[in-house]
Amino acid sequence: MTQYRTDQEAFWAGEFGTEYIGRNQGDKMLASNINLFTKALRVASDIQSCIEFGANIGMNLKALKILYPELDQHAVEINAEAARELATVIPAQNVIHDSILNFNPQRTWDLVFIKGVLIHINPDELDAVYDKLFAAAGKYILVTEYYNPTPVTVVYRGHGDLLFKRDFAGEFMERHPQVKLLDYGFAYRRDPHFPQDDATWFLMERRD
Repeated sequence: MTQYRTDQEAFWAGEFGTEYIGRNQGDKMLASNINLFTKALRVASDIQSCIEFGANIGMNLKALKILYPELDQHAVEINAEAARELATVIPAQNVIHDSILNFNPQRTWDLVFIKGVLIHINPDELDAVYDKLFAAAGKYILVTEYYNPTPVTVVYRGHGDLLFKRDFAGEFMERHPQVKLLDYGFAYRRDPHFPQDDATWFLMERRD
């Protein structure tokens, strides 16, 4: 059995992470993701490659592929079942089945993005994840998470210490001042056409 440094990693690698797959797929989600990425990347240019940290089965990557048909896509995913399904969405050799905390980028991508994953990272490990996002970014970083101006912990489906809200993008930019904010926005869960789970997105550009 794989040993993880944090309880959060073990949780998402296990049965709960596998059950998450069934709740987060379908044409409506794909349409909502296309709408979100269209808005979030409207000021970006010349995106030829991307990597997603915590891709699950690739619903975000599917949306991006529709918007950027020639996009070279890579992903990191901790859950084995999700990684297997992900390998049917992007080339299997581009799927990194591992914890984000173990991943060490050996190259850069035009777009590095993370969506609904930082909220589930142990807060003690966030700086390390911010550093990995920065190291992987050749040009753009897109962070899409629950936002709160100060750190708070929220009970998640009856579990404690598994969902954390804070200003992830703000912390990232403070840690890496070479990054500049380009755009930001909010996607509401009650949107009548393209709902997201109250997601706040921040598009940043690396300028060092």
